[in-house]
Amino acid sequence: MPINNCKIGENVKIIEPVNLYGCVIGKDCFVGPFVEIQKNVTIGYGTRIQSHCFICDGVSIGKHCFIGHGTMFTNDLFVDSPNFESWIKKETKIGDNVRIGSNVTLLPINVGDNAIIGAGAVVTKNVPANCVVAGNPAKIIKNLKD
Repeated sequence: MPINNCKIGENVKIIEPVNLYGCVIGKDCFVGPFVEIQKNVTIGYGTRIQSHCFICDGVSIGKHCFIGHGTMFTNDLFVDSPNFESWIKKETKIGDNVRIGSNVTLLPINVGDNAIIGAGAVVTKNVPANCVVAGNPAKIIKNLKD
């Protein structure tokens, strides 16, 4: 599978097959097999992306993050209009030191630094820094600063 037009930092380990195009991956990262990372995606240094993940156009992931197996990012809020021409790409920003469990689905949202997202969560709203969220839809279950 292809790796096209990407900027890849030093000491990055990529386990093929992958589909990477137009993305930026910082140094000391890991990308597992069967991962697709689209254009306009930025991955911060020291981040680990496990197998079978899909990271779509417009996602920014901070440094030292962990993205669990099968995590799916989206860039669409599925507005009521049936007109595909009215579609507007939305962006997702993941802070630093964020841990995302396996099989999480993230709508276009922001996740603060040091947050933890439980396995299987469907994240439809912004996640504050230093919080643990889980469930469908994901809800705050713990503040890590308490």
